[in-house]
Amino acid sequence: MNILTLQSVQKDFGTKEILRDANLNLGVMDKVGLIGTNGSGKSTLLKMIVGSEHIDGGQLWVNPKIKLIYLPQQPELDENNTVLEQVFADSGDKLHLIQEYEELSLKIAKFPDDESLMTRFSEIMQRMDASNAWELETQAKIILTKLGIEDFDAKIGSLSGGYRKRIALAAALLREPDVLLMDEPTNHLDAMSVEWLQDYLNSYRGALFLITHDRYFLDRVTNRIIEIDRGDLYTYSGNYSYYLEKKAEMEDVAVSQQHKHKGVLRRELEWLKRGPKARSTKQKARIQRIEEMQDVEFKSTLGKVEISTPGRRIGKKVIELKDIAKSYDDKTLIKDFTYTFNPQDRVGIIGSNGVGKSTLLDLITGRVEPDSGTVEIGSTIHIGYFDQHCDNLLEAMNENQRVIDYLKEVAEYVTTADGTQITASQMLERFLFPPAQQYAPLNKLSGGEKRRLFLLRVLMEAPNVLILDEPTNDLDVQTLSVLEEYLEEFNGCAIVVSHDRYFLDRTVDMIFAFESQGVLRQYPGNYSVYLDYKQAEEVAKAQSQQMQVEATPSQPEPEKSPRYSWGKDGRRKLSSKEKREYENLEKEIAKLEEKKQQLEAELYQASSTSVSRVQELHQQVESLTVEIDQATERWMELAEIASLS
Repeated sequence: MNILTLQSVQKDFGTKEILRDANLNLGVMDKVGLIGTNGSGKSTLLKMIVGSEHIDGGQLWVNPKIKLIYLPQQPELDENNTVLEQVFADSGDKLHLIQEYEELSLKIAKFPDDESLMTRFSEIMQRMDASNAWELETQAKIILTKLGIEDFDAKIGSLSGGYRKRIALAAALLREPDVLLMDEPTNHLDAMSVEWLQDYLNSYRGALFLITHDRYFLDRVTNRIIEIDRGDLYTYSGNYSYYLEKKAEMEDVAVSQQHKHKGVLRRELEWLKRGPKARSTKQKARIQRIEEMQDVEFKSTLGKVEISTPGRRIGKKVIELKDIAKSYDDKTLIKDFTYTFNPQDRVGIIGSNGVGKSTLLDLITGRVEPDSGTVEIGSTIHIGYFDQHCDNLLEAMNENQRVIDYLKEVAEYVTTADGTQITASQMLERFLFPPAQQYAPLNKLSGGEKRRLFLLRVLMEAPNVLILDEPTNDLDVQTLSVLEEYLEEFNGCAIVVSHDRYFLDRTVDMIFAFESQGVLRQYPGNYSVYLDYKQAEEVAKAQSQQMQVEATPSQPEPEKSPRYSWGKDGRRKLSSKEKREYENLEKEIAKLEEKKQQLEAELYQASSTSVSRVQELHQQVESLTVEIDQATERWMELAEIASLS
C-alpha cells in the first residue's frame, strides 16, 4: 500500500529551482533517508508533503487513511505546558485522566482523610486501568528519560531549543503514527540518546521519512536513500553504504559518458570545419545533430563541496591547561584538569548534554575564566572557532548584507598551499554558492547554508588551531565528508565537540570523555576505540564482582527438612517443625500483604516523579507478589495435611 505519491512535482523559489520533475512513492515498510546539500530543498520537500508549503506543479497525493506525524527542526510548543502536559497534548481523554490523577495525588497527600477525594481517586484509577493510561504515562517517562529529560514538571518556556526538540520527538514517538516525517531528529542528542533512538526506530513498525546528517544512523535505520541534487531526485534501494557504492558507480559512468560525448562532438566539429555542403538530407540531419550535441549540458559531480584554504605556521607551544576547574550554581563541570595540546593533536570531546563540553571550549579560547588553574596559549597560535551558536551570530548581523561581502570582510582572496590564488567568489563557488546567490542578501540563505558560509569564513582566516563545536548540526552529509578530508590534511591542532559517531571516527585520535562530578578522562583512539575501552571496563568489572562472590566463604547448607510423621492410621501428620511453620505462615502472609499495600500506595504517589523510582517500586511489588503466592501455596499444603490429622 502506498502512503504517499509524487508525480512530476515542481517547486521553484525564483532564484533557485528546488524540484523540476520529481517522482516518488513511499510504502508502508519504507525507511527513507533524505540527503542533499544545504539549501537543496530537503526540508521544503517534507513541508510540501504535510501541506505547509505549496507545490508549483504536478500532483502530490497522501493517503487520507493513515496517521502522519511531522517533526520539524523548530517545533512549536506551548510554553505554558509542563513537559508531561506537552507530551500528552494530543492524547485526548487519557491526558485529562492523567492530569486529574496527578492533581488528586497532591490533594490526598495534604488531606489523607478526605473521603470524597479518595472516592474520586478510586474512580480515576479504575478509568485509567480501563483506558490503559498507566502504560501511556510510564512509556512517556521512559522515552523522555532515554532522551535525557528527567524533570517532567519543568515548564516548556524555561527550556532551551535543544530540550524542546527532544520533547517534541518524545511526543511524536508516543503517538505511534503510520508514517513519521522527521527533520534532523538527532540534532541536540548525545551519542547514547542517538543509539537508543536508532534501536527504537529499528523496531518501529511504521514508515519513516527522515533528514539526518548522522551517517551511522542512516546506515542502520534506512532501507532507501533519496538524494536531492539541483532539482532532481535520485533513488537508491538500500542503506547509506549501498548509496555510497552506487553513487560512485553512477559518477564513473557519468564521467565516461561525458568523455565519450566530447570525443564524438570533437570529431563532428572537425567534419564541419572541412566545409561539407549540406545538400543531402543525411548531411542536413548530421549538422542538426551536431548543433543538438553542442547544447547538451552535463552536471558536474553531484553537489560536491571543495575546501582549499591557506595554512599558517604553528609553533611548538600550542595550548596548555593546568589544574583548571569551573563550576556554576554549585555544579562542578570541570575539576582539576590538566593537558598540553600538541601541534598535530586531533581531540574529540564527548559527554551528555549540559556536562560542560562547550564550557571547556570557552575556557580554552579565553571566553570564560577558570575558577582555578591556568590556560596558556602559544604566541603563534591563531584559533578558528566554529561555534554551534553561529546562527545567532549571523542573525545579529545585517541581514541585508550580501553573501560575498560577508566573506570579503575576512579576505578578498587567499593563497592555497600549492601557491594558487583564489578569490572570495571562487571560494564561494567551491562551497556551492553560485554567482547569483553570492550577491543575494544573507536573509535569503537557509539555516544550513548560513552554517556552511560561516564554516568557510572561519577556514579563510587560516587558523592553526581549529575548534569545532557541534559542526555536524545542520551541515549536510556532503560538506561533512569534505570537512573530514580537510582535517586529515590540516597542518595544525583540531579540537572537536560532537555527538556524531561517524565524524569522530573519521577525524580524531584522542577522546576526552566527561564523567561524573567534573572528571574529564582521556582515552587514546577514535570513538569506536573508546567504546571498546568502555566495554572492556564493563567486562572487567563484572568479572571482578564474580570473583568476589566466589571468594566469599560458603554458608552452611540449611538443615534438611525433617522426615514425614505418620499416624497409627497410616495418615500423614505435621511434624513439630511443620506445625510451627504452619502457625507462623498466616501471620507472615498478613504482614506481606500489608507491605504490598503500602508499596502500591507509594507507587501511585511516585507516578508523578522519576521513572527510575516507579520502576524500582514496581519491581518490589512484583517480588512481594511472588513471595506471597509462594507462602500461600505452602500454607494451603500444610493446612490440607493438618485437616487429615
